[in-house]
Amino acid sequence: MKKLLTIAALTASTFTAQAEVRINGFANLIGGITSSDDTVYGYEDKISFSEESSFAIQITGDINEKMTATGQILARGEDDYEAKVAWAYMTYQATDKLSISAGRLRLPLFKYSASLDVGYSYHWVNAPRAVYDVEFNNIDGVRFDYSTYAGDWEYNTQLALGKITVDNDNVKFVANNTAVFSVEAVNDWFKARAVYGTSKVTLDSAAITEAISVLNDLGLTELYNNLAYENDTSPFLGLGLEVDKYDWFVSGEITILETEKSFNPKSDAYYVTAGLRLGKFTPSVTYENFDSKEYKFLDQVNALPLPDANKAGIEGLVRGLQEGSFNKHNVITLGLRYDFDTNVAFKTDLSRYDNKLNDAETTLLRVAVNYIF
Repeated sequence: MKKLLTIAALTASTFTAQAEVRINGFANLIGGITSSDDTVYGYEDKISFSEESSFAIQITGDINEKMTATGQILARGEDDYEAKVAWAYMTYQATDKLSISAGRLRLPLFKYSASLDVGYSYHWVNAPRAVYDVEFNNIDGVRFDYSTYAGDWEYNTQLALGKITVDNDNVKFVANNTAVFSVEAVNDWFKARAVYGTSKVTLDSAAITEAISVLNDLGLTELYNNLAYENDTSPFLGLGLEVDKYDWFVSGEITILETEKSFNPKSDAYYVTAGLRLGKFTPSVTYENFDSKEYKFLDQVNALPLPDANKAGIEGLVRGLQEGSFNKHNVITLGLRYDFDTNVAFKTDLSRYDNKLNDAETTLLRVAVNYIF
């Protein structure tokens, strides 16, 4: 935390010499515990405050009348609060309707993409993980934001172009030639949103490469190429609807992600949520579902001109590789938000997590304090 504040102070002092600076931030203190020793979102049967807690500072400086520079430094509990640069970009306000941003910025994948890390911006303890738990929220590139009106309708469009890189311990995910386009239509209490994205994805994993290298050794090049995650086209589709009458609201999002020529299975996810606003209290109920369990390339294996014993071994390899990415579950959450102040919210979510792969059900209780400044 001290390191985060020091970096923010140094960055702000650099900006101040040349521009008017605005400093904002947020904090999410989240604790959770499960009803059994099954792990849900990293939580177990001992209370933990590190899995989803975070602290961030955002610094914005006006370069001139049309240009601004923005940086966000974020520290997550799951990373021992190591400060990292989440966003760093410049924005040019070309017209009243069009702005162009370049640098490291947020992808317009979901309704809450821009404020996903700001827990205060929504009624849950955390956004539904079935839909929002993806590896690729940020992009290094350029984004065009355009807004206009037509009659009683407001239209907001975003186009992001660039490259995504996620480097974990033993796996490197790279999405080149990424393009994501979203459009949102708003009319008073009704909102509709659609997003389409595509990229050329490579997943660099020594373990996976070693596992499927035997296929090349056997001369099964086509099957190897189908399983390998190398420069494969990966489309993303999302749809969202919202009805917000202020006293009550109903909304939902659905997403589909598929990389046809890879071991990674197609994933379908959605959530539906509804709630009431009763003064400072917002009770809600949310249902979410994630389905990523579908074998690929088994017909290709069965058609191989090989003895049954050999085909059985290859089929076991193909199944095992895909099963490592299988996930099928649903979650029902009862939530309550209390707006303690204009910038502080207390929340609690009680979730029933149903793992369809092993027929296991677990209850997760989470509490949160969200703060913005």
